[in-house]
Amino acid sequence: MNPNNASLPSWMFRLVTRRPLAPSSSLMHSRVEICPPELWPSSLSWRGRLNRLGSRLAARVAPWLPEPARPVNRLALVKQEFQNSLADLEHPAAGPLLAQIDRARSLRELWHLRSPVYGTVAMARTQADAECRLARLNRHFPARAPRTGAATLTV
Repeated sequence: MNPNNASLPSWMFRLVTRRPLAPSSSLMHSRVEICPPELWPSSLSWRGRLNRLGSRLAARVAPWLPEPARPVNRLALVKQEFQNSLADLEHPAAGPLLAQIDRARSLRELWHLRSPVYGTVAMARTQADAECRLARLNRHFPARAPRTGAATLTV
């Protein structure tokens, strides 16, 4: 008997037939990769050193110009925002996480604490609230568009 002419049970056809895909979520198309901050501050790059040299020269050549404003302590501002995202939670994991945030010495350490913040908020509140709070925290870190599948295969 020719296997092409054999009748198949109807349940086999249900396995083979293609079902329409579920409508794609808007999150899939707007996904952005949040990267950790640089290990070295930008003042150590050639551009940062050039800016520093230019400001020193300007201070010597034109002493009547006002002193440049002191740079903002960005780490303290980001720490405060991380702490504010956990301030209203009464979850047992919130206390140790707040202590870790307080001990963080760099933006890179805070970048690594985003995941525990998300998990704690999701357990104490809702996942939607956790995503909203994480989006507010992510704005402090560099972002880039995701790579396409073809780009990851090229060497």
